[in-house]
Parts: sequence; structure tokens; C-alpha cells
Amino acid sequence: MPTRKQRRRQEKTRRHEWEYVYVDDEGNEVDVAPEDVAASTNGRAQPRERKSQTRKGAQTRRPGRTIEPPSWRRVGKRGLMIGPVVVIAMLLLNRNLPMAQRVVPAVIMLAFFLPFSYFTDSVAYRMYRKRMDRASGGGARGAKS
Repeated sequence: MPTRKQRRRQEKTRRHEWEYVYVDDEGNEVDVAPEDVAASTNGRAQPRERKSQTRKGAQTRRPGRTIEPPSWRRVGKRGLMIGPVVVIAMLLLNRNLPMAQRVVPAVIMLAFFLPFSYFTDSVAYRMYRKRMDRASGGGARGAKS
């Protein structure tokens, strides 16, 4: 049985008028003609099913972000962006220490950050490849080769 809060939310969605639109092949929203909207038994307007348009609308979904394979070049660019920020932060946070003791920890942090960044990219890429193989039906579960 729904809670009081859930019932209120359901009632709220039933109170509003909904505007029906279709998405054409180019991705533009097209208003539904009044004659295409048939009244249902409870008095709310329901659009008629258009199988061809709904199928095409499902196929024109925006694809997810493609993840590129890991590369040290991209990690180096990331290090060039993060490196100066880390060095400046260490310079500002450790003002009472000599210059060498301010810069060396920043270099050590970057030495850990860069390989970890490559590792993170490789894990993300492997997960992406598994998801794409599963979506394309390429891998059968439990099959031994």
C-alpha cells in the first residue's frame, strides 16, 4: 500500500494537463493533432499509438560518451594542468618552509598521480569495453573457449 506521501505525489501528477508531442526522424518535436488524441474512460486525453514513430524515436537516442583507450599522452596533458595547481598550493600552504621543502612534496604527489591516472583510465576503458560487448551480444556468459 502506498504511503501518504506517495499517494499525494500520484494525485499531483493526475491533476495536471499533459501536452503530447512526437519526435520525428530529425529529432524535432512535433505537436500532436487534436484528432489524434482520443479520450480515455477516465476523462484524460491519451494519444494513439504510432508504432513507426515510437520505434524511430527509441533508435535516435543519444549515444553515451565514448571512452578512449588509456594513453600516456593524455595523462601527461592532465599532469600539465594539475601540476602547476599542486605546486602553487604547496607554495601557499607551506610558507614558513624553505623552497625545496615546498616543491618536493608537490613533485612526489605528481609522481603518484600520473600512474594512478593512467590506471584509472585503463579501468574505465575496460568497463566500457565490457559494457559495449554485452550490449552488442558479443560475449556469452559461461561459455568456455
